[in-house]
Amino acid sequence: MTKRYILFDLDGTITDSSEGITKSVQYALNKLGITEKDQSVLRKYIGPPLDESFQRFHGLDKETALVAVGYYRERYTDTGLYENRLFDGVDKMLKELKEDGYIVALATCKPEIYVPRILKYFDVAEYFDVAVGSELEGGLRRRKNQVIDEVFTRLLDKGLLEDEELEKTKRKAIMIGDRKDDILGAKASRIESMGVRYGFAEEEELEIAGADYIVEKVEDIRQKLNSI
Repeated sequence: MTKRYILFDLDGTITDSSEGITKSVQYALNKLGITEKDQSVLRKYIGPPLDESFQRFHGLDKETALVAVGYYRERYTDTGLYENRLFDGVDKMLKELKEDGYIVALATCKPEIYVPRILKYFDVAEYFDVAVGSELEGGLRRRKNQVIDEVFTRLLDKGLLEDEELEKTKRKAIMIGDRKDDILGAKASRIESMGVRYGFAEEEELEIAGADYIVEKVEDIRQKLNSI
């Protein structure tokens, strides 16, 4: 076991959240008088910060994009959050990783206010030693690398780091996710990355981003971790 600290993305890696996110994006756009039915466009919102996605994919200015995020949360908070499911085999995989002795963390750009509810809803909270999300607008923690760095801070606070020298710890860490943001965030934080194809990445997205490893299925994750 050369890796000990396993960081997971949430949307597209642990859960298939596509229905709740895409319907909440549609809701927000409709409130602004924009109709979007193309699922390939809507699915691009899964992963990156929402305000940036509204600007990038629908041409909203920054102020209007923040209004759109507010509309999105109107629906997502009570409805979209639960239009969601665990990918098949994820709960078994997480349980086995803990039994194998790994330290397991969640590192998501989803606002942290939602994270405990989601993990509790799917009955997987016990498998995560720490769970870190982004801060809301105006917060300092928005980018994936910032979320990853906060994971290490919290692991240190809980006494779960084997080595006080952070760089040595990072050599034993890996970020697992389905989008380029996960891979690029890992690079910025100087840890290795594993891309998963069963999520929402576009064709060649993980390769272009430079994932150190790529797996096809949930059940491949543990096998790959035990071999590197």
